[in-house]
Amino acid sequence: MIKTVVMAGGSGSRLWPLSRSLYPKQFLPLADAQTMLQATLSRVKGLSSAEAMLICNEEHRFIAAEQIRQLGVKAEILLEPVGRNTAPAIALAALEATDKGDDPLLLVLAADHVIQNEVEFRSVVSRAQPLAEAGRLVTFGIVATGPETGYGYIRRGAQLGDGYSVAEFVEKPNLERATSYVDSGEYYWNSGMFLFKASRYLEELEKFRPDILEACKQALSETKTDMDFVRINEHAFAACPDESVDYAVMEKTDSAVVVPLDAGWSDVGAWSSLWEVTDKDADGNAVRGDVMAHNTKDCLIHSTDKLVATVGLKDVVIVETKDAVLVADKNQVQDVKKIVERLKSEGRGEYQLHREVYRPWGKYDSIDNGERYQVKRITVKPGAKLSVQMHHHRAEHWIVVSGTATVRRDDEEMLVTENESVYLPVGSVHSLYNPGKIPLELIEVQSGPYLGEDDIVRFEDLYGRS
Repeated sequence: MIKTVVMAGGSGSRLWPLSRSLYPKQFLPLADAQTMLQATLSRVKGLSSAEAMLICNEEHRFIAAEQIRQLGVKAEILLEPVGRNTAPAIALAALEATDKGDDPLLLVLAADHVIQNEVEFRSVVSRAQPLAEAGRLVTFGIVATGPETGYGYIRRGAQLGDGYSVAEFVEKPNLERATSYVDSGEYYWNSGMFLFKASRYLEELEKFRPDILEACKQALSETKTDMDFVRINEHAFAACPDESVDYAVMEKTDSAVVVPLDAGWSDVGAWSSLWEVTDKDADGNAVRGDVMAHNTKDCLIHSTDKLVATVGLKDVVIVETKDAVLVADKNQVQDVKKIVERLKSEGRGEYQLHREVYRPWGKYDSIDNGERYQVKRITVKPGAKLSVQMHHHRAEHWIVVSGTATVRRDDEEMLVTENESVYLPVGSVHSLYNPGKIPLELIEVQSGPYLGEDDIVRFEDLYGRS
């Protein structure tokens, strides 16, 4: 039995402005119509016989749950209260599986990889199964297509079935060394994907990093189920060492095996990587959205909200969102993270959130703002309800554009329909519910001396937010 474990952490800062810390690349439809998380879960259909497990952080939990619901699959969502790298995360999954009396093969995948040939991917995983069943710890080595300096490498040893013993893990090399690795034919890119028995991983972790194993056991000793989520003990997990599975186990064990994978893999670590795996027009341009390109070659152009027109460009990345535009040399896109670091250091919100923000009840779009006012377009899903709340510093005016709202204001409850409005003064306890069958659309006008999202006192919430 194979149980898929999907690691959905990370911020994807090199793919700003589409990827942001509170809505990172794994939740975006970058390579096709599905998000990267949805594509990851889709490609294991028919391969994984047990319910999948997704490991993500608190901030992304509602996004993950909604995307899994849209996909129509079942998956357990385990929440990490703090990030502690891949070795502890996989330990949590292995412990959770064995605590239920099972000992499945864990297929450990990242949520933000592209694999173009999914048939070959499933075939390779199937061929690796006998090695994992025999107690080997399998990692999948990507057949290198060039001397990439942004990946770690794995040197193969003696052949073992459809794989090879791991002779050596190598850190990211310089160009000269990477070229020699590829020319030798003995090295693969380190994909960070694994297949092994849950019990075997725990045995090796106990041998080499018992401190990580003990911390994870303590963290799982007090779990709480909350809606779609499993919460672990925050204090115990915060005490766990931060360590990758490569350093903790794979580089130390004598049971590591590498199985070659040649299936159009990419970790989409930068805009240039996305350009490589995206369909292109006759001029080599990867285009999405409303774009007009003239005398433009080998560019990536992504429009979210506006017409983007280009003239006389080559090897350029242009990404337009509602609140930011990136223009970069395609050969220097690794430095996009420098912009993100600067935004963060200057306290600007563009590194963290899009103008359009998703919530478990729907979404809002901040369409205008000034010193003492803010205007939002709010969409509430059928049957969804905003928390019962109040604000110390702002008043709100809601105008219903379409649909029907049930509004509670202090001790009063009213039905507000299209073209009607309601005023919520400072300090009033209020809530909003969509009782209808269609999305509720409204315009919210906030006014007051402080309009921050942290000016919310919640009294009751369907989604467990404090």
